[in-house]
Amino acid sequence: MIGKLLLRDLQMLLPGGNRGGTMLPLLFFVAVAILYPFAVGPDAPLLARTGGGVIWIAALLAAILPLDRLIAPDLELGVFDQLALRGISEEMVVAIRVLAHWLSFAPLLLIATLPAAALLGLEGETVRLILLGLLAGTPGLAAIGVMIAALTAGLRGGAALSGLMLIPLAVPILIFGAGSLARADMSGIAYAGAFSLLLVAIAPFAGGAAIRAAREG
Repeated sequence: MIGKLLLRDLQMLLPGGNRGGTMLPLLFFVAVAILYPFAVGPDAPLLARTGGGVIWIAALLAAILPLDRLIAPDLELGVFDQLALRGISEEMVVAIRVLAHWLSFAPLLLIATLPAAALLGLEGETVRLILLGLLAGTPGLAAIGVMIAALTAGLRGGAALSGLMLIPLAVPILIFGAGSLARADMSGIAYAGAFSLLLVAIAPFAGGAAIRAAREG
């Protein structure tokens, strides 16, 4: 059953899935990398010094875009009620949804980082640190996204509220991940990974409780 749920979620969330608009985060990420050099001018040292932070901010903002498709449509269609009748807990559904959400955007984001880094003129070592940082931090961004999508699924204007709630929760990942570019060791990436794992562990319980409250409300 877990495999069927994961397959269903991937069919919805992967690019070309049945909930539409799933390429938007990737397109947004690439667009920021293309437009940033036009905004600051052809100053190669400046682009190389600030490009890593720009990629991290673009990744954070791209993670906001699909939040309104993660939980609310299933809540309106009664999918969670049907799963509960089959004995599948909301916590299990949220845990699978976090994995599917991460698979739907993080691998593509990591691939898109390579052309984005080339546009910003980043060196090989900087690109390596960015890729490792995103690999450590994106599971946490996926967990935050699903938690907030569950918390706001039953609220009017929940999509707009989601972005406002996600940014402060994601700030520690952004600080540790982007901060690793200015450090000689890997401690920043390690902290980003640890905070990310903590969020992944919390997400099923927080998201499951929010979905139960929305179903009963």
